[in-house]
Amino acid sequence: MDIKLLVLDVDGTLLNSNREMSERTVKTLKKVQQNGVRVALATGRPTYGVLPFAKAIDLDFNDGFIISYNGAKVLEASTGKAIFERTIDPKMVPYLEKQAERSGCALAFYENDEVVATDTNNPHIVDEAQMNNMALRHVDSIAEAMAHLEDDKNTWPTEVILVNDDEQILTGLEEHLQRHLNGVMDTIHSNPYYLEVVGYQVGKSHAMSALVQKLGISMKEVMALGDGRADINMLQMAGMGIAMGNAPEEVKRCADYTTLSNDEDGAALAIERAFEEEHEKPEDDQEVPVDVLNAQNKNTLMGALGMQYTFASPHRVEATMPVDGRTRQPFGILAGGASLALAETLAGLGSMIACKPGEMAVGMQVSGNHVSSAHDGDTVRGVATPVHLGRSSHVWNVQIFTSTGKLVSSVTVTNSIMSKR
Repeated sequence: MDIKLLVLDVDGTLLNSNREMSERTVKTLKKVQQNGVRVALATGRPTYGVLPFAKAIDLDFNDGFIISYNGAKVLEASTGKAIFERTIDPKMVPYLEKQAERSGCALAFYENDEVVATDTNNPHIVDEAQMNNMALRHVDSIAEAMAHLEDDKNTWPTEVILVNDDEQILTGLEEHLQRHLNGVMDTIHSNPYYLEVVGYQVGKSHAMSALVQKLGISMKEVMALGDGRADINMLQMAGMGIAMGNAPEEVKRCADYTTLSNDEDGAALAIERAFEEEHEKPEDDQEVPVDVLNAQNKNTLMGALGMQYTFASPHRVEATMPVDGRTRQPFGILAGGASLALAETLAGLGSMIACKPGEMAVGMQVSGNHVSSAHDGDTVRGVATPVHLGRSSHVWNVQIFTSTGKLVSSVTVTNSIMSKR
């Protein structure tokens, strides 16, 4: 099995009990992405609440994905573009409001960076807003608060949350709604005090299927990790489904195996073990120590321009370069020539590493598109990945970003592969 997509739940899986990612988890996820595996974070949180974690693991730089609202929306992390989305027609909300009133439930939904709720003193709703760093807004009626959304489908909500401390009330309400909304909307009982009403056929497994179809891969090439009931179908569907040690028994029974808990770096451990087995590399394909490379560049053009390698392998090379007096134009922005020098350096090193014994790489052609600017005082980051590694030539794509992730230049570098004399 060759893993091409890694899908992780967030709370209870990616995050520990303090709602933090460990250094080991961050390092592990960055490394698997550098080796070409796509990563998707799949969560019941709103998109706004998962963005900081996506950024921390460089999901935007590595063409990763965010699956939010328990699968109601799938976004490209680099562009924010939705590739899958299921929403709720606001005209259905008055019915939900009636059921909530009869059951004594508070109601809430997400709008932009706000949690809009009928009870802003409810501790679970307050915690939800704080956890996602979102503002709280009180309304007397959720249906009335959504009325202005009815004419624009692009603003329709992805879910309505019913909140109650009595799980039996929510369970009974879930059974009622499933009978009366079958084929129109679905429910997700994600934890003891939340019942989420979502669009029809919404779930992490449905979102994962849409993502697999977009990437042109099979479910056998997917590894999924989770800890909650909302993760069960996702774990069952993936080629490799892994339950966290802190998951309830009903979740563990649905997984291929169970790792350690989220407070014991269980996710990082499972990923490391899987990729040690599935992506074992031959000796000449290992990551190259960048401290040795940087020391060798001290008295070269690379050293003179302040370039520093941060990662190097035959399949990906990265480096940084400051925008300062050595690399800027007179009016304070990064010189195009310096960008091309960084691109040629990255592609050249990549080809050198990828060359077979007795071969050498010689630069043949470079073509760059400068799409935006980087300013004095910034540090740009170059990422080189191979497009073609042939017997006589290598073609590399090099993208250069500002420190905030804005694309500065996209460069194609062609190297000729020759025999050493």
